[in-house]
Amino acid sequence: MEVNGDGAGNSTRPRKVIDEENSAVEIPETAHQISSDSWFQVGFVLTTGINSAYVLGYSGTIMVPLGWIPGVVGLIIATAISLYANSLIAELHEFGGRRHIRYRDLAGFIYGRKAYSLTWGLQYVNLFMINTGYIILAGSALKAVYALFSDDHVMKLPYFIAISGFVCALFAMSIPHLSALRLWLGVSTVFSLIYIIVAFVLSVKDGIEAPARDYSIPGTTRSKIFTTIGASANLVFAFNTGMLPEIQATIKQPVVSNMMKSLYFQFSAGVLPMYAVTFIGYWAYGSSTSSYLLSSVNGPVWVKALANISAFLQTVIALHVIHSRLVLSENLLLSLYLLLLFDCCANIHLLLVDICKPNV
Repeated sequence: MEVNGDGAGNSTRPRKVIDEENSAVEIPETAHQISSDSWFQVGFVLTTGINSAYVLGYSGTIMVPLGWIPGVVGLIIATAISLYANSLIAELHEFGGRRHIRYRDLAGFIYGRKAYSLTWGLQYVNLFMINTGYIILAGSALKAVYALFSDDHVMKLPYFIAISGFVCALFAMSIPHLSALRLWLGVSTVFSLIYIIVAFVLSVKDGIEAPARDYSIPGTTRSKIFTTIGASANLVFAFNTGMLPEIQATIKQPVVSNMMKSLYFQFSAGVLPMYAVTFIGYWAYGSSTSSYLLSSVNGPVWVKALANISAFLQTVIALHVIHSRLVLSENLLLSLYLLLLFDCCANIHLLLVDICKPNV
């Protein structure tokens, strides 16, 4: 049975009704697999997002602008609020006899056509910013490896960003949908553990050997206001993907209780590595902590190279987790066009910086 969307709370794509555990549930048509993954696999998908290479920047972008007490309290409060908010969204996934496999479908079903369109636009803005950031981050990790072995500055950051975008496009072509990431989620976890453990151990070593650190918040009053706003935004971003219904679409029945298990896994075992590297990095270097922690640590060149390569490879996988879910209803060609757009925008930004600062 097919039902056409009416544009007011419904998707504009055809829908089908299937029987899941003896109940008729209406599910939008999609090229992706629905109800195929265990809660544990989905938990690893969520954990991959939390422990992406972005965690290497939280010491400098959250703790430095906020300081010890506001930073620690802010992270704990953000964790609790994010778990509560995600739980509310998860409970609405199967609502009104329908599986709302896209955020915009859920918004449209509850609030109408305008909310559907607004959510669709905001999700793609979210996609654009996060994935452009991922490509820049991957390029920065590659450049850090290059800088460990060469100081001639011949290869500039935009070149590494172009390489990163190309690798991301190749990976996107090899993975048709999120459920096909099964093996890669384990690989991603290994990469995450490598750069987190390296950053943690080298930071502890530097912190023990270093003199007393300055933990005061740097900058003028005006700059402190802006950095505090930025740090607060990072607190929200750190725990949320903005596409929970798309991820929940892949989980097996019962979708709500299984998703809650995944969320509890994400916000317990999943956040511990992030907390550890964030707090230790700030403890070791104080207000001088870099926005990319591996730039602050001291240690064997091969160890730092391994950590940066792991950060690069994990970023490629993490980007695909975000990208594939938001284009849940789209085709591969559009996905590749979007990746090229992200890469071009990242390079334009860095080329402008390169013009102003030739040694970037």
